[in-house]
Amino acid sequence: MSIRNALAGIAVRDLEASINWYARLLGRAPDSRPMDGLAEWEFPSGGWIQVFQDRARAGSSSVTLADDDVGSRIADLLSKGIPIESKSEGPAVSLATITDLDGNRIVFAEGRDTDHGSTR
Repeated sequence: MSIRNALAGIAVRDLEASINWYARLLGRAPDSRPMDGLAEWEFPSGGWIQVFQDRARAGSSSVTLADDDVGSRIADLLSKGIPIESKSEGPAVSLATITDLDGNRIVFAEGRDTDHGSTR
């Protein structure tokens, strides 16, 4: 038995509004709508995010997305009208944090050394 991948779940109040928001954030519609109340986006290097309707837990999710260029991501987010909640840059990792419509935290992380995913 082995784990093949990871799915990050994000609980939201209004699924359709959140699907539109995440489609704008990620630049594309969901890759899958496998059942009522759920939308999924798959990433080329592995992993998925699942956005699902759960009003009781909405706003309490957090996900970190590995990104190749956080500086460019920040510019893209700002061009889409998505405010940056915080950002930091260190020798190993650069981070930018945003929140979705419900207050769920999305962190974009760029590894800047070989221990954190960069081969630069």
